Amino acid sequence: MRVFVTGATGFVGSAVVPELAAAGHEVVGLARSDEAEASLKSAGAEAYRGSLDDPEGLARAAAAADGVIHLAFIHDFTDIYAAGATDLRAIEAIGAALAGSGKPFLVTSGTGIARADGVVTEEDGPAPGSHRAASEEATLALAEYGVRACLVRLAPSVHGRGDHAFVPRLIEIARAKGVSAYVGDGANRWTGVHRSDAGRLYRLALESAPAGTRLHATDEEGVPFRDIAAVIGRHLDVPVVGVPAEQAEDHFGWLGRFAAVDCPSSSALTRRLLGWEPQGPGLLADLDEGHYFQA
Repeated sequence: MRVFVTGATGFVGSAVVPELAAAGHEVVGLARSDEAEASLKSAGAEAYRGSLDDPEGLARAAAAADGVIHLAFIHDFTDIYAAGATDLRAIEAIGAALAGSGKPFLVTSGTGIARADGVVTEEDGPAPGSHRAASEEATLALAEYGVRACLVRLAPSVHGRGDHAFVPRLIEIARAKGVSAYVGDGANRWTGVHRSDAGRLYRLALESAPAGTRLHATDEEGVPFRDIAAVIGRHLDVPVVGVPAEQAEDHFGWLGRFAAVDCPSSSALTRRLLGWEPQGPGLLADLDEGHYFQA
């Protein structure tokens, strides 16, 4: 299968590309720069020059492919709704190019945007007004137009060597402030998934996930945030402390609202549907390997 992948050189995308190639798929990755193009070629993939701001270019690349995996997202937390609007335009353009083809189209979202009374499952929709709610709805609607469209919701922490997202930022803050903190009593839960397991899930979904399904790329159902802070504190040899909710933004900056969120989620339906079983280390075990704390 010839697969067009946006975000192919990102942290998750760089796990998806070799997973696809090992299964015999041909990968064409979206490249915004010479550096990205070189990275894709060194990974054995073709490069397609473009960006999320070029819906027409995305549509052309999608039309020439046998399937599409959309991983790219503008992670600008100062204007997350503008990033969501760009994401929606890209999904609409790709979806229109694939209409009536029956081709697979995997769109990335996050378990953190779903809301439920308790543990979030694949059956739970997005919270109204969330920055990716419109993208999720537009994706699932494509199933009515002859596209095998599916959602892959990633855990808040996709972890592993090379991670440059939430966990490394928590470590930076702990180093700078001399304490490893959690919000309130730290009982709020994060889910995680190792990047290798996420890569395998995208490949399985591309090959066989039914149209209109939501999939959860989560390993552990919920890791208490205070346990994450405790591992960071132990490796940095700094105290582990709680900060009041009203001081979360002062301590964590833009990460404050994420540090306080409680977002346990299940992947039981995904595992049964695709036979996916995570094999990589859990979040705390990955932290304890020590690579997150190396210079």
